[in-house]
Amino acid sequence: MQPTLFILAAGMGSRYGGLKQLDGLGPCGETIMDYSVYDALRAGFGKIVFVIRKDFEADFREKVLSKYADKVPCEVCFQAIENVPSGCTYNPERTKPWGTNHAVLMGKDVIHEPFAVINADDFYGRESFQVLADYLRTVAGTEGHYCMVGYRVCNTLSENGTVSRGVCQTDGNGCLTDVTERTKIEEKNGQIVFTEDGVDTPLAPNTPVSMNMWGFTPEYFRYSEEAFRIFLAERGQDLKSEYYIPSVVNQLIQDGKASCKVLDTPSKWFGVTYADDRPQVVMKINHLIKEGVYPEKLF
Repeated sequence: MQPTLFILAAGMGSRYGGLKQLDGLGPCGETIMDYSVYDALRAGFGKIVFVIRKDFEADFREKVLSKYADKVPCEVCFQAIENVPSGCTYNPERTKPWGTNHAVLMGKDVIHEPFAVINADDFYGRESFQVLADYLRTVAGTEGHYCMVGYRVCNTLSENGTVSRGVCQTDGNGCLTDVTERTKIEEKNGQIVFTEDGVDTPLAPNTPVSMNMWGFTPEYFRYSEEAFRIFLAERGQDLKSEYYIPSVVNQLIQDGKASCKVLDTPSKWFGVTYADDRPQVVMKINHLIKEGVYPEKLF
């Protein structure tokens, strides 16, 4: 069975100042998503599912989906605040989306096979899609054997500001034991550090971090809905609470319901976290094209 690629594309880039998921960065107007889809097809993914907001569906279909019409089966689902399990309530004044795992939950009716989850605005690299696809093929028909691509923190920094990363801890089998969100990560004086309460703490260059590149089997939707009910009961009245993927995965690991293999990758992540990142991303893509990693025109 071929795995499915599930792309989270419902968010706006607040720091970037626009809908960066639709920003053409390649020489023929390719978006970062286009490179992810291209890499996924090379790795053996058989379907692409996008979660977006309904208000930019027309733009999305015109600028993105039209490229893949004859290349791979695609489906679209929609994230909206009001999409909560039956019987659940929340603060009616809330305007902020519920977060990444709520976005994942929107795919429960269209995904029935092992699937990968990625952000629309992150460039992950072809090696990462290959190790993820290879793993997902091995767990088809099983439950509770998840994975996460662990990037080396040195390969995930921005030259234009600090970044936030989920710093991973693993056991002797290379399985995830915890993800801790660290903010304000940057290189200072030749050393990678994260800053909390004014204190700099070093991180080893090869420390694995989460870039929101996960692999799941379909029962994850069932677990996610159960956990979302609990989340809404506890925090549904908050205006800014968010339901994150690592929180759900951490809880499943603690409860003994799942394990999560951390897959190492040599790929260098890059993305448009800040507007000033854009020229560098364009330069890096052009460099990969010159090296023969990608054709000048993808689709």
